[in-house]
Amino acid sequence: MDKLDVVNSKVRSLDQLLPMVNIWKFQGNKIVFTNGCFDLLHLGHIDYLAKAASMGNKLIIGVNTDQSVSELKGAARPITDQHSRTLILASLFFVDAVVLFGEATPLNLITAIKPDILVKGADYTVDKIVGADVVMQNGGEVKTITYIDGYSTTAIERKIREAK
Repeated sequence: MDKLDVVNSKVRSLDQLLPMVNIWKFQGNKIVFTNGCFDLLHLGHIDYLAKAASMGNKLIIGVNTDQSVSELKGAARPITDQHSRTLILASLFFVDAVVLFGEATPLNLITAIKPDILVKGADYTVDKIVGADVVMQNGGEVKTITYIDGYSTTAIERKIREAK
């Protein structure tokens, strides 16, 4: 199996992912889940995801589909398509699986996966994190990570537009 096959193998549908999650849990691995658009991967994303990965043994990332990014961020987004975004994330050595979702929130993924740790940015409080109740009811934890100041896709997009 070459390296691109390894990267591709990390991108899964929910149906493909669940048996892997069950095996990981049976093996005693702590499953960490986070989600987002991850449009224009930057240092802030890498820092956030590496910190999330360090909270457990297996990191699963839920990624918004192109349509859901447009609905959340506006017609000009995403800048990069879902295929590119998922493969770029899957290429990170500390990422174990990437799964797309098209709903407004990742609640269905969280309910199905039942991660041990649900992670979001510190701009959220636990009571505002979608799926926090599901995770805690199943004995899991909800944690937040502080972002690095000055790194956001919106800021990068604005800088590019202003440079024209």
